[in-house]
Amino acid sequence: MTEGPFRLDGDVAVVTGGSRGLGRAISEVFAAHGATVVIADIRGDLADQTAQEIRDAGGAADAMTLDVTDEAQIESVFDAVIEKHGRLDILVNNAGIGMRKPAVSIPREDWDKAIDVNLTGVFFCARVAGRHMIAGGGGRIVNIASIMGLIGGRYPNISYQTAKGGVVNMTRGLASEWAQEGVRVNAIAPIYVKTDLTAPMPEAWIEDFDRMAPLGGRAEAVDIANAALYLASREAGMITGHTLPVDGGYTAR
Repeated sequence: MTEGPFRLDGDVAVVTGGSRGLGRAISEVFAAHGATVVIADIRGDLADQTAQEIRDAGGAADAMTLDVTDEAQIESVFDAVIEKHGRLDILVNNAGIGMRKPAVSIPREDWDKAIDVNLTGVFFCARVAGRHMIAGGGGRIVNIASIMGLIGGRYPNISYQTAKGGVVNMTRGLASEWAQEGVRVNAIAPIYVKTDLTAPMPEAWIEDFDRMAPLGGRAEAVDIANAALYLASREAGMITGHTLPVDGGYTAR
């Protein structure tokens, strides 16, 4: 277990898409800082495996199967978290998919899928978690957006860019609406991180990030996890409605 600031002792945190990539890194860092982590993933087998590995490392973790496009399942999973753990302190809305297709030719079904997972699913999870947090006296939500939600980008990725831009403004709206209820809502906008989601990305795009970002355009998953830890911690108690770029300075140019 990690000692020092940014402790999450006693907190129960749900991480959607928590079995792989950024979600796994966030789950591991939160557990190392004292949280009981509920890994909610559409791949229930991988969620079980990741939770067991966290427990083997000395952390507290649970696993549940969750499709963030299934509103009834979202209700059921969050109810189960409350029933088992008695509280919900933190939600990290990390589940997402890529959809790299040009605007002139993206099929309607691909557009709908990208928006359903990357935007609507984020809202449904935040809404249900928000109800429980408000009833419990407060909480913290961290949405995983993207630098593509802050800039247009130069890549054929319109459905993803649209969804992530929506997440950025949803973060502001929920933060404003729920501030008096004790619920803080923030977001992180990562640059390129090597994960299963980004594996199909052309190398030319990644090299472009490297050229444009003063600190370089390739972040590690733990960089995003540490940013999520800060925003979910009590040390960030005066921060809400903010989207934090973790981008090597890309959006500063």
